[in-house]
Amino acid sequence: MQYSPERSKLLFVVNPISGGRKKINWETEIREYFAGSDHQVEMLVLNGGNDGWKIYEKIKTGQPDKVIAVGGDGTIKLVVEQLLGTDIPLGIIPAGSANGLAREFDLPASLKDALAVVMKDNIRTVDLIKINDKEICVHLSDMGLNARVVKYYAMGGVRGKWGYARAIWRVLWQRQLISAEILVNGQQLKREAFMVVIANARTYGTGALINPSGNISDGLFEVVVVKELSVWELLKMIVTHKPFDPRKIEVLKTTEARVNIRKRGYFQVDGEYRGKQPSVHARILPAALRLLLPREDKK
Repeated sequence: MQYSPERSKLLFVVNPISGGRKKINWETEIREYFAGSDHQVEMLVLNGGNDGWKIYEKIKTGQPDKVIAVGGDGTIKLVVEQLLGTDIPLGIIPAGSANGLAREFDLPASLKDALAVVMKDNIRTVDLIKINDKEICVHLSDMGLNARVVKYYAMGGVRGKWGYARAIWRVLWQRQLISAEILVNGQQLKREAFMVVIANARTYGTGALINPSGNISDGLFEVVVVKELSVWELLKMIVTHKPFDPRKIEVLKTTEARVNIRKRGYFQVDGEYRGKQPSVHARILPAALRLLLPREDKK
């Protein structure tokens, strides 16, 4: 079938366990939205069993015109990894506990409005980051305090905002500095920091603005070194969505960086905890992904 705005093949990749709010029957709601249209809608509901391979096979055999991730940042990351090397655009239905990438582009929270964005064909090409030559970072990765929050959240039995609040509270009172050696732009820098962030985007899913100068389409990423951090400042930033105090962070723009930690540091990629790592290597993949976004997006 030749693609046209009136008739297209749509693959929805649904993570049914995303989010901490009242569960929605995504498949039913989406099929009802397209009832009576000429669009061909296919659903792939993830179950945690070899999901990446299932997505790859669906894309390869079905050749969809668009792939839509229904979930949070982890679901988006999983789908993006299977779209690499294709020209198929990605749509996003925010359905996670923390929807950082959706927040980055002001994507609507309601299913109906998010589907309307998917069908408007406003495509923007964005960068990705390759981590340790084996996985993709779409949004934000970091070593230190926030990665520890991600670990505790994953271990806890409470999902959604309350789960994050409990994990943050636990980490804040035992926050620890990490000793980092950062190799970037031909320099070797030694820093004591609470966090070292590899930032493709600007904000965390909580709304915390970690990288105000970030641009996900400029062919660069930022290494953000958080050198000072108080409990009150962090809580204020999470609640008000204001940026870190610029006097207490250092921002390094680059296309490639390596961060070595004296002792292994907690590490996460797009909200997925990756254990304690001694070293992280990052490099930019410019213009690697096509995203379906609201027309009014100016970022």
